[in-house]
Amino acid sequence: MKKRRLVVRTIILLILGAAVAYSLYENLTKDTKLKVAVGDQAPDFALVDMQGNKHRLSDYRGQGVFLNFWGTWCPPCKKEMPYINNQYEQFKDKGVQVLSVDIQEPELAVNQYAERLGLNFPIMIDTEKEVMNVYGVDLLPATFLVDKNGKVVKYYTGELTENKVKEFMEQIKP
Repeated sequence: MKKRRLVVRTIILLILGAAVAYSLYENLTKDTKLKVAVGDQAPDFALVDMQGNKHRLSDYRGQGVFLNFWGTWCPPCKKEMPYINNQYEQFKDKGVQVLSVDIQEPELAVNQYAERLGLNFPIMIDTEKEVMNVYGVDLLPATFLVDKNGKVVKYYTGELTENKVKEFMEQIKP
């Protein structure tokens, strides 16, 4: 009986060890390189905002674009939204636009969130994560700075301060 338990335990440990080894291998060999890197042409996309207006990235050629990926459930996203809104109001007449992309959330939740925070910039929902995947975004919030020629000049993940938002918008001002 003892021998049988030892064999069963050994088999279980071997299976667990194989699962751990496989997980480590998958994570270490996973391609973590961004799909869109600094210096690349920003991939074009078209999404519809909360008011039903279609926004195509290429329509903003000649202007700087502050492209921000976020979610209502994300605490750093919530903290940076008022900063982005404040700086949008300062820079929108200087050739800098904000395109805000929520990831896969219900329209009602996003609308309520935007109203509660008093956001004025275009907010779109990437319902199928297509744009997120094209840009290779994993962590939120994520921000791409796109210059007037459509080139990515910066990629930043993490919470932004108001000074950082202002600095970024200055960088892409035409």
